[in-house]
Amino acid sequence: MITYNINKGIGRTVEFKGLKAQYLFIFAGGLLGILVFVMIMYVAGVHTYFCLFLGGSSVGLVIWQTFSLNLKYGEHGLMKLGAKKKHPKYIISRKSVFRYVKVNSKNVAA
Repeated sequence: MITYNINKGIGRTVEFKGLKAQYLFIFAGGLLGILVFVMIMYVAGVHTYFCLFLGGSSVGLVIWQTFSLNLKYGEHGLMKLGAKKKHPKYIISRKSVFRYVKVNSKNVAA
């Protein structure tokens, strides 16, 4: 029986066959979703070969896309990408410039 090492040590992220952290969950969720979708199609009466072809090509796409995201963005890359999308590109200030330059008379007298 083949055994697979899932975790390499305390405090390190989960890694399986090169997939790290959130990519492992994306991979497992994608495969599970495709399995459920193919099962629903089969029960609904769709032709068996069409179910197999669609399921196989979808699984191949999920595997390819997950590994390419893992290579492109790394362990924390998707979280950084999501944070970058929420960060504003520029800050809008509608106050006039004179309001920032104006000296308050109470602070000058003290």
